[in-house]
Amino acid sequence: MTLCFATNNANKLAEIQALLGDDFQLKTLADIGCHEEIPEEQPTIAGNSRQKAEFVWEKFGVNTFADDTGLEIAALNGEPGVHSAHYAGPQRDADDNTRRVWDRLAERKVPLPADARFLTVITLVLNGEYHQFEGIVQGTIIGEKRGTHGFGYDPVFVPENQSRTFAEMTMAEKSRQSHRARAFAKLVAFLKKD
Repeated sequence: MTLCFATNNANKLAEIQALLGDDFQLKTLADIGCHEEIPEEQPTIAGNSRQKAEFVWEKFGVNTFADDTGLEIAALNGEPGVHSAHYAGPQRDADDNTRRVWDRLAERKVPLPADARFLTVITLVLNGEYHQFEGIVQGTIIGEKRGTHGFGYDPVFVPENQSRTFAEMTMAEKSRQSHRARAFAKLVAFLKKD
């Protein structure tokens, strides 16, 4: 089956292709001729996921899926949430975003490690029908960066029942337990059920 993954993020693409395996031919936005910025204007992670998938389906008529992911910190009332990628500003810099998280936690006098979770929502548009799949990983935010793998908040997020950050794990290790992996497992199960 051929599907478009509505992303320009090479890290995500590699991670998802590894999860999907050979049963699916994954096309990028560039492969289908989409070179414009896809809107992400919704107030929720699920809303952004749907908006991205809907944009590709309506404009290009291609079966597609889009994901949106956010880090939600309990003590910050779910921040950065839908704003995770640009929490510290439009430059979308992972180091700046991490510093902003630490600063916000310090402002609220929240001790580290602090309870947090990663949430991924995938929206699949298959022949005009919409389906959503959710994946969650509970964990904590720590006060130092550890590891060189992954991206975003991975160096400061320790998943529940683990001693290492996502950034200290190989892609294969992370893929077995990540929020994205959990959401994509539901997507793949759905696609393979027919």
